[in-house]
Amino acid sequence: MCDLSMDNSTIYVRERGNLRRVGDIVLAQPKPVSSCRRTNPFVLRKEHFIFTYNAEGSLRYTTKSLFDITLLFVADNIHHVDSLVGFPEQIGDRLFAAAEENRIFVNPDISPKALQLFSDAYGEMVLGSLCLRNRFPLLHERMDEIKTFHSLKCLDLFGCRLGDDHEMFQHLTSSSLASSLIQLFIGGNSLSDVGLQRLTAPVRMMKKGLDCLQFLDVSYNPVSERALRYLTCLPKLEKLDVSGTSMKLGRGLKSTTWDLLGLIYSERPLDTFDHSRCKTEGWAEQVVNQWETNSTQMPKQKKIEESRISALRFFGRQKFVREVLNAAPLVCEREEESKGERLHFYRPAANNHTPEKQILSATNHQAKTPWQNIKKRQRQSEKCDSSHQSPPTKRSSSSALTAEDIDLLNSY
Repeated sequence: MCDLSMDNSTIYVRERGNLRRVGDIVLAQPKPVSSCRRTNPFVLRKEHFIFTYNAEGSLRYTTKSLFDITLLFVADNIHHVDSLVGFPEQIGDRLFAAAEENRIFVNPDISPKALQLFSDAYGEMVLGSLCLRNRFPLLHERMDEIKTFHSLKCLDLFGCRLGDDHEMFQHLTSSSLASSLIQLFIGGNSLSDVGLQRLTAPVRMMKKGLDCLQFLDVSYNPVSERALRYLTCLPKLEKLDVSGTSMKLGRGLKSTTWDLLGLIYSERPLDTFDHSRCKTEGWAEQVVNQWETNSTQMPKQKKIEESRISALRFFGRQKFVREVLNAAPLVCEREEESKGERLHFYRPAANNHTPEKQILSATNHQAKTPWQNIKKRQRQSEKCDSSHQSPPTKRSSSSALTAEDIDLLNSY
């Protein structure tokens, strides 16, 4: 049994005839009620009733069930809940919907803890797929909340301006996403060879993270063939998209991807990298939409006040930051031009092994060689390529750290 004080700020629990105080827990203040007040100091809350009209047009009300009233009370004070582990999924779904309706997840002070609470208990049901394609401001404004989704199977960060050193890298290779993340799209982020090296450093050095990654998209980034050796630490990688990069389709690229990753070139575009199929799925789907809507509908006066304070603190730097945040998302200008040249690679079936010679012969067959002398030159180039390809295979098989990896490890 609980006794609430008149100011609704302290909780006392009576157990076995003894009255004791339960911490300094401050409950959420009730919402403003109607002007109809009774002599009873405990004012009835409007949300505890269901108002309807009868056939004569008269207003009538019925009380909600005790379960609904309790659910509303827990949703208002969700930040005081320690754990939801063990509660049925049906209860968690209704509790999440009640908290979402009360806009609990919009409050940046409460939303990270609340989302972490639901993610720990219900995992993939809260959010199994997250699409932030070209939504750069949303990623940076809600970074703490996004990190609580540790059961994602698909994450699309295309065009989010991650660069070569972003705090999101640590979350991508964290142990929380290691057993769940299957599809990762990080194209159009100005990611270079250094960025891929830094992203995969925990996986290569400490064997930590990206254990189940099967599909990787690094398209429209300034990465070269040299960066492919950083992907050898992904044991389950099955499909790779390097369209719009510094890599050029040829015998060298095909043989390198086969030797290092065991992937072959796909003549047809793979449906896996069709971004139109990626979408946000889970209980928190509408929460993500609330974040985006709330950021666009922020009062202008509040924005002006924040900009003035920031300008005084950072001496004009906030103006530059605002211009970056409000700028259009990063979209590759060559995407339309490169639609005809999709560099998609996939792992062949186990019963259909494709040796290196078959790959090289396939590339020779695709080349347009109408003259006999060009064919002779190609045969000579094949011999040269085969002689130059042996050293990379030796480097890929060795597990020793390079000097760059050691320098990167010392920087942590």
